[in-house]
Amino acid sequence: MADDEDKPVVPVALKTVEPKNVVVHPIVLLSAVDHYNRVARDTKRRVVGILLGEIYKGTYDVTASFAVPFEEDEKDPSIFFLDHNFLENMHGMFKKVNAREKIIGWYSTGPRIRPGDIEIDKLIRRYTPTPAYVIIDVKPVSMKIPTTAYFAAEESKGDGNPPQWTFKHISSEIGAMESEEVGVEHLLRDVKDTTISTLANQVSGKLAAIRGLQERLGEIDAYLKQVLEGKLPVNHQIMYMLQDVFNLLPNIAVEDLVRAMSMKTNDMSLAIYLASIIRSVGALHNLINNKLVNKERERSAESKEKEREKEKEGKAKASKDKETADGKAAAPPAEKPNADK
Repeated sequence: MADDEDKPVVPVALKTVEPKNVVVHPIVLLSAVDHYNRVARDTKRRVVGILLGEIYKGTYDVTASFAVPFEEDEKDPSIFFLDHNFLENMHGMFKKVNAREKIIGWYSTGPRIRPGDIEIDKLIRRYTPTPAYVIIDVKPVSMKIPTTAYFAAEESKGDGNPPQWTFKHISSEIGAMESEEVGVEHLLRDVKDTTISTLANQVSGKLAAIRGLQERLGEIDAYLKQVLEGKLPVNHQIMYMLQDVFNLLPNIAVEDLVRAMSMKTNDMSLAIYLASIIRSVGALHNLINNKLVNKERERSAESKEKEREKEKEGKAKASKDKETADGKAAAPPAEKPNADK
């Protein structure tokens, strides 16, 4: 009986929920980066870990994670080793701390999907029926979100062949509780430059967003070109989404819209121009005030120096007069001439 109690229980979810969105907390990102730096830093290897959290209406809330010993053959990705005993023991310990956190997926440092990932996903499916697969980019080049989420599903091409397992992309985001936000702010104090103004931070954020949009548009362009060339099959769901995106775009050929956008742009430019002028005038005013204050300090310092010199001269003259008077008092009286002689 004691052996049965000590043996970790493998969790099995009863209800199958298809993932729609994955919310990754900052502690998970920090744990994955630490795992990579400890095991595979400066190498081409990747690391694999387990994601813990809760599932609510298709949203996977990833609140914790732990590393798992993992090795794979560089030449043949289908040959790999994943320590099941370590996984079950670690999950048993995590369950003692927080019973609400269950295995909901797994992560790797990619940086992209590999052929052996389907087999790894099949192993993780022993513990949860629909695991989420999150690729965490530990060396981000751009300012985009460093997570990409997928889930495995059977897909049939309609050519009579049996369905095959493939990864489908789902949306991912970074979410945090209030306590985590405070911790992240403390960590970023050494990273952020506090000398940069808020306006500069806003501009850098907008620039990063525009770069991310440019990357997404490049991916759409590359996908459509491959579809036209016949390298990829037509995915009607993607086409419907692209059509919705184009339908939401404004028609810039309308004269009223062009005029309104020009007026809005001119108003914003005028406000920025006036703000720059006011800021320059304020800076010039402060410069003049500073110069006047420095001049006044120099004058007061010079007058104090002159007063000190006068006091020194007065003291030196008084001491000299006193020495002269003392010398005269100490001199012997002169002898009077003898009248008898």
